[in-house]
Amino acid sequence: MTSSSTCRRRVTGAVNSAGTGLDPAIEYHVINSLGWRGLRPLQAAAVEPVRSGDDCVLVAPTAGGKTEAALFPLLSEMTRGDWHGTTILYVTPLRALLNNLYPRIQTYAAWLGRTVGLWHGDVGQSERRRILAERPDVLLTTPESIESMLVSRAVDHRAFFSNVRAIVVDELHSFAAQDRGWHLLAVLERVQRLARRDVQRVGLSATIGNPEEVGHWLQGSGAGHRPPVQVVVEEPAPDAPEPLVLVDYVGSEINAARIIAAMHRGEKRLVFTESRRLAEKLAYELRELSVETYVSHSSLAAEERRFSERAFAEARDCVIVATSTLELGIDIGDLDRVIQVGATRTVSSFLQRLGRTGRRPGTARNTMFLALDSQDLLEIAGVLVLWRRGFVEAVQPPPHPRHLAAQQLLALALQEGAFSRVSWRDWWGSLSLMDDAPEVLEFLVDEEFLVEDTGLLMIGPRAEKEFGRRHFMELLSSFLAEKELRVITGTKEVGFVSPLSLPHPDDRVQKPIVLGGRAWLVEDVDWERFVVIVSPMRERGDVRWQSDDIAFSFEVMRARRDVLLGEDPDVELSKRAQSRMPLMRDEYLSEVDPAGLVLSHGVKGATLWTWAGLRANATFLAGVGLPVENLTNESVGLPGDVSARELRGGDMGTAVPYVDPRQIEALKFSVALPPELARTTLAERFADRDGARAVHVSELISQGRDWG
Repeated sequence: MTSSSTCRRRVTGAVNSAGTGLDPAIEYHVINSLGWRGLRPLQAAAVEPVRSGDDCVLVAPTAGGKTEAALFPLLSEMTRGDWHGTTILYVTPLRALLNNLYPRIQTYAAWLGRTVGLWHGDVGQSERRRILAERPDVLLTTPESIESMLVSRAVDHRAFFSNVRAIVVDELHSFAAQDRGWHLLAVLERVQRLARRDVQRVGLSATIGNPEEVGHWLQGSGAGHRPPVQVVVEEPAPDAPEPLVLVDYVGSEINAARIIAAMHRGEKRLVFTESRRLAEKLAYELRELSVETYVSHSSLAAEERRFSERAFAEARDCVIVATSTLELGIDIGDLDRVIQVGATRTVSSFLQRLGRTGRRPGTARNTMFLALDSQDLLEIAGVLVLWRRGFVEAVQPPPHPRHLAAQQLLALALQEGAFSRVSWRDWWGSLSLMDDAPEVLEFLVDEEFLVEDTGLLMIGPRAEKEFGRRHFMELLSSFLAEKELRVITGTKEVGFVSPLSLPHPDDRVQKPIVLGGRAWLVEDVDWERFVVIVSPMRERGDVRWQSDDIAFSFEVMRARRDVLLGEDPDVELSKRAQSRMPLMRDEYLSEVDPAGLVLSHGVKGATLWTWAGLRANATFLAGVGLPVENLTNESVGLPGDVSARELRGGDMGTAVPYVDPRQIEALKFSVALPPELARTTLAERFADRDGARAVHVSELISQGRDWG
């Protein structure tokens, strides 16, 4: 990803109570309805660039007023320019975040006599019909819902999107790091063509290490043609208190629950975990300890999540246990404490969660990490070492989204009924997502995903077979949805579980499942409807979901190696954590050496302890031409007779990791790509050539035998 010239503004300091440059009605309500003394630094600095019509990226901590920084200037322009119809799209990655923002944005628009609509998968048909009949000035939605509106026969997409002038992309870093970001850019290009004007793009983020580059990416086909992106970054105030970060070693899930229950009584505590399973088990244990506890994660029923988030926002002495669903900007009220059980996977994720606290005057941002074992302690220390160095991950959109080029061509056929084989590129301009589309298009025609008639391409029988179920529903999103069973008690939907969670019928009483922080007896499983009928139990339960291996970054893995070699994070360590650190280092003693990378030899072969991450390790093996054996984030397995010459040979600059053909199914729409192109796409996306080069040039320290 390259960047063009950009204009960056760094702002800090106190609330700005001078003239705002906003519409007078908004100025009035900021003071008299919201009770603010003025705008926050980011909001004040964003007025001119957003009102100028330039594309912008606005960066400020969580709860830093980014929504207002984007919308107040855009609503001011709406009034000044007398915009009519649906002119602003506001996109987020989570339906829950849209639901949370909806009443707030409704209030702001109402100050000017304007309206707001909400459209996503949980919105009913009657509300959708009302939106189509009375188009709102601002529409809150998701990329998938925009796609569904574009292809739906019930929506006059030409009329609906004809007046769009601006789009706000909330949680920009979350979109840009996934295929959903490419999908968003692609549907936005199609909306822009329907609007017959350049659509202003305003991205919002709390943590982004390379805002200029991501802003350039956000411009899509306008990059290099539109004015440079304006980046506004709010820096911490010089007198802001130092964040309070504590690391404790607790040794087990039950001990973690006891610590959470005992500490900070009378305060609101948000507990983050990296897995739904751990969130459920902790919530159950906390309730057993008579702690008012709520749960939030992606496999809970939408109503269950909304109840938890609403109740937590209104309560005082309570805990909510969550995965990344509450990492983003959902408003859960003033928060006293963030507790992280285990490590976050990235520094960016830690900063998002840290930013949840310290919102009230006189309070500091804070996070307490609880390590369940030595591995947890090492991972926590690694992330905090990087944080103290000032490191934040650069956001890199996944390379070579060829499978989404296939999806877009099929979606265009649904949208238009048929499209020209000659001029199809006009829908996306120079958007790089479509760079390999000509090759993809030929395959789609050859395999009858598309069929041609007098120069026009339309949906063919193969597309109907592969994607036609439920009105092409699977074609509308860029991600694969896990197949889960719906869990019901009485008439209430509790959530969803993987088939892996279900005990054998003979073991149901001994092995209840836990969901929503409660244990449930499995009464029956209806495999035709994919439904589990449950009733409450008081026994301790368990639950599981499918999960892939986590590919940690090269930087995170090398920070862990630095910790093992003696570097401590510059944060407060409890006495238990201090006592555990040397024991943890002893456990990994044979796997690190300050002089270089350890190559250990055993009876069954050799192991190179790279501490480079899965992606770099797989790329390194491809570069030196060795088979993949026992690949982890920490190491690679090697043949026992490997030589130094073999490990020094090869070319990392062109190395592409090996991909098992069975893995191609993990790439959505891969069936719509030539098999070899699908394999290459997946391999190129997994490559880390910089990390592989670092391994390739490192000194090797042999243990177990002499070698040459």
